[in-house]
Amino acid sequence: MAGRHPDAACRPPMIGGGTGREVVVVGDVATDVVVVLSGEPAPGSDRPASIRSRGGGAGANVAAHLAGLGTSVVLAGCIGDDAAGAGLAAELTAAGARLRLRTVPGAPTGTIVSLVEPGGQRSMLADRGANLHLRPEDVPSPSPGGHLHLSGYTLLDPGPRHAGLTALAAAVAAGCTVSLDPASTGPLGRYGVDRWLADTAAATVLLPNAEEARLLTGCADVADAARALARRHPVVAVTCGADGALWASGDLLVHRPAHPTEVVDTTGAGDAFAAGLLAVWLASPGVDPGDALDAGLARAAEVVRRPGAR
Repeated sequence: MAGRHPDAACRPPMIGGGTGREVVVVGDVATDVVVVLSGEPAPGSDRPASIRSRGGGAGANVAAHLAGLGTSVVLAGCIGDDAAGAGLAAELTAAGARLRLRTVPGAPTGTIVSLVEPGGQRSMLADRGANLHLRPEDVPSPSPGGHLHLSGYTLLDPGPRHAGLTALAAAVAAGCTVSLDPASTGPLGRYGVDRWLADTAAATVLLPNAEEARLLTGCADVADAARALARRHPVVAVTCGADGALWASGDLLVHRPAHPTEVVDTTGAGDAFAAGLLAVWLASPGVDPGDALDAGLARAAEVVRRPGAR
């Protein structure tokens, strides 16, 4: 981050501290239709599959996991005036999240179809529905000393982009820390790397996966990419799938291996990792980076054992 002393990147700011920091999560709320294929896709023919509907949406996933880990969390977003929206709101409330979800008349609640191949790799088909109608006034004003987690999907579409940028600016002005997930390489590339880097320069914690880190830096080696991003942000945590995760801050680079687990569905693994890491980091910003990575990897390992993101 411009203007920050190099040593400060190793020590995230001690704003608020303790476990009482409130987190505002801004992002999508959706139904995940998870299709677990019994074999490779069979274009033009049939393939048996297990099909289940689950709660999803990048913002909702992070909020649900944070609440489950005991963090005080408010989820800001939009749902449709339909049964799916009402059901998701009830589920998230039961999970312990406080909701600031606006109902958008005439728009469907977001739906994502996740096609999961043997080994856990998935392809996602997204109809974001009401999520595209997010407005700046839908996001609560941050409390001084709090934290904003912003899903990158909010910035990558013209509809909710203004709300996301407004929330980020308001959080920084209030002295809050900010975490940001770049979301997906396809829309990120269309948005423009230089534009993204400029718009998100104030983020405290960046949470890309390996491909997003490579795209944002042009570095082929993920460790080099993490180091390059750490010259822009105080903390960078890069998920590397089966290779675990990296923490970069200042000149420090820490790697932790993935936790052993059976991989059924990788949907939502990055959101679970983000919540696990953030819950520990928010409680103690001076936490050992390896412990923070392990907390995120443990949460991700739980999620990939079964279909669905939470």
